[in-house]
Amino acid sequence: MESRNPAFRGNAFEQRAGGAGYGAPAYGSPGYGTQHQGGAGHPAPGYAPPGYAPPGYAPPDTRPMTMDDVVVRGFMTLVTLVLTAAAAWVLVPPGLAIPVLVVALIAQIGIWAFITFGRKANAPMVLTFAAVYGVVVGIISHTYNDLFHGVVFQAVIGTALAFAATLAVYALRIVRVTPKFAKFTMAAAVALISLMIINLLMNAFGSDEGLGIRDPGNPLAYVFSVVAILVGCFFLLLDFDSIEQGVRSGAPEKFAWYCAFGLVLALVWIYLEMLRLLSYFYGGRD
Repeated sequence: MESRNPAFRGNAFEQRAGGAGYGAPAYGSPGYGTQHQGGAGHPAPGYAPPGYAPPGYAPPDTRPMTMDDVVVRGFMTLVTLVLTAAAAWVLVPPGLAIPVLVVALIAQIGIWAFITFGRKANAPMVLTFAAVYGVVVGIISHTYNDLFHGVVFQAVIGTALAFAATLAVYALRIVRVTPKFAKFTMAAAVALISLMIINLLMNAFGSDEGLGIRDPGNPLAYVFSVVAILVGCFFLLLDFDSIEQGVRSGAPEKFAWYCAFGLVLALVWIYLEMLRLLSYFYGGRD
């Protein structure tokens, strides 16, 4: 079954028998030596019930992914990020914050690209990404908390509430995750990131307010952050759909690392935008 989350397309779901891609039958479906051909009680040739495996038979190297796999790996990834964020908050002195942040950002982008385009989501890569991303989050969080005391705790609570609400929306099928919804989410994310880059360039070349999307005195900034948080929640919906489809179709166990990777990306996106939005209500500029 094809994942509707564009972040997962062409990744673990392609790791099927013989390297087949999405056009191949799903795990355990006809076409992989278990096709039912002779009616009831007549298994296909080559099929051996449990306990009657032919000589030389070896069990598969991996088992299907379960929901517990996703929960455990997602928890490990998030805890790694939180620990390194706390370490960066405590250990990085103010004078070195910007150089460390720049190095961590470059490393984070490199690892993200390797996982996303190199299709190499595994424990070492995902946990390394989480550790590096944690340094970025820790430094940014510390800076915000120095300027707006208490905003980090509020952002954490807001992110947790957003996650719970999105999970409830998905579980109750209030929003249907369709290919059209996935395309809309990707288009919205590209538009938001493009606006951020343009705004950053305008600020770099002398414009104080830029497009106004990051200016606390401009109502557009509030709208932009709210939209960005909603887009992060939409990505969570795509992640939940990918997880459900992966479990249902028998994706390999290692696909759980892709799921953990996607969940952490969406959660940090929501947290950083929540941090930005809440800071506007403190009446100061960052």
